[in-house]
Amino acid sequence: MSTRNQKVAIVTGASQGIGAALVEGYRKLGYAVVATSRTITSADDADVLTVRGDIADPVTAERVVDAAVKQFGRIDAVVNNAGVFVAKPFTDYTAEDYVSVTGVNVASFFHLTQQAVPHLLAQGGGHIVSITTSLVDNADSRVPSVLASLTKGGLQSATKSLAIEYATRGIRVNAVSPGTIKTPMHPAETREFLAALHPVGRMGEVSDIVDAVLYLETAPFVTGEILHVDGGMSAGH
Repeated sequence: MSTRNQKVAIVTGASQGIGAALVEGYRKLGYAVVATSRTITSADDADVLTVRGDIADPVTAERVVDAAVKQFGRIDAVVNNAGVFVAKPFTDYTAEDYVSVTGVNVASFFHLTQQAVPHLLAQGGGHIVSITTSLVDNADSRVPSVLASLTKGGLQSATKSLAIEYATRGIRVNAVSPGTIKTPMHPAETREFLAALHPVGRMGEVSDIVDAVLYLETAPFVTGEILHVDGGMSAGH
């Protein structure tokens, strides 16, 4: 069972891929973790509390924050990892696509972060980090993705805005902007095409993103940073 001095991180989209690896990464840093997703199952680790729910729903955000405080007594880090990516030509997006992508990518960030900030302030500060996408800075005609840019681009701007708003109060706010990472989201038959989108000629590994998040977690002088971990995509082609 956690002691009340142990730091606590919330990780969204935590059931697979980058999210599941982030839970492990924060545990290795010694944090207790509240892990949430729609399909998450209970953990064997007493210092990992799982909360099932749709993070786009403000009620889920409230439940996750309440669970963290009730179980572990504090919140020190919020990792907004949950994300939906739908690549379609602009006029092919449906009303349902719009609701789904804005809900998971934007509403979840807004509600969870807003609920958590008072608890970070109560600890004298903390860290908020979001996962965006390199396509925000580097649109690619081969991957039409306006909804990703609309939503994740908003996250990047909000990251800078929040970093400045809370800079004197001990809360740091950063983002990691990945290229395409080998996760269950990308079927094997698409990987050759996806690898070729990167100047380095390969996809990223989940560990690349976890390492970037944990670097930001432990970098006290870094705030308002969008850290590109994208095999050179944001630099050019």
